[in-house]
Amino acid sequence: MGTSKFDIADYLDSKEMIAEYLNTVLEEGDNADVINAIGHIAKAIGMSKISEETGLSRPSLNKALSDGAKPQFETMMKVLKAIGGQIQVNPISA
Repeated sequence: MGTSKFDIADYLDSKEMIAEYLNTVLEEGDNADVINAIGHIAKAIGMSKISEETGLSRPSLNKALSDGAKPQFETMMKVLKAIGGQIQVNPISA
């Protein structure tokens, strides 16, 4: 019996898990990691639902959240709001 491929989206089943995952990626990852993480979260919630809430088509969402994509800030803010997130700035401690 083979092993199944790990998919983080399978574990993003609560707002708390989503927030913890995204905050970890924001702290430790780069721009591409953050875009990929938001894509995983959108997949976990459902791309149709995110598409409906953002007003963006599914193909546009898939393109914006794909590997190597450089989506516009406005697009990322719409998706972030649709996945139940918000940006908060805290001072960096010395």
